[in-house]
Amino acid sequence: MYFAALLARTEDGWKASDTELDDVETLSDLADLAREASLEDDTVLVLIEQEDAWFGVVRIDGEDDPRIYVSDAAAAARSSYGEILLTDELLGRNPGDDDLADLDSLDLDGTEDGEDDDEDDDGPDAAGSAEAVPHGPVGDAEILDDLGVGEKELKALATDAVTEIAESLGASETLELVR
Repeated sequence: MYFAALLARTEDGWKASDTELDDVETLSDLADLAREASLEDDTVLVLIEQEDAWFGVVRIDGEDDPRIYVSDAAAAARSSYGEILLTDELLGRNPGDDDLADLDSLDLDGTEDGEDDDEDDDGPDAAGSAEAVPHGPVGDAEILDDLGVGEKELKALATDAVTEIAESLGASETLELVR
């Protein structure tokens, strides 16, 4: 089960709104949705949580590029919403990289130079996919520092992270209204 909410900072505090991500296909779409929630280019946080598996925070400050933190990239990669957040840049990959990018090192039979083609393995993607997305947090762990949630606290969050973040921001009551 997923929960996604927008927290928009206003002069009067935080304003929360439940958000549907069904029409969001890219990080750019998500950033546009967040900017629409802001009245005057104030800070907007998109909080996404999949039960106890992973959570993500996207911070939009005006027209600046979104800042992203994902608690467990490997778990998020298995989620359609997580895939929106896990950009090539965030994962340290060049756009267009994939498991077949290094074809130069393969012999014509598909094995790597010097590799026996009768070696046991778990398939062509056995190591490639595991290396592509790391287990554990990725992104900007200092994303909420100036709002009272430091890197250490953010990385320590596990269960009910969205609620704990909202509490730290003084927005827990506001968030509960849309939950």
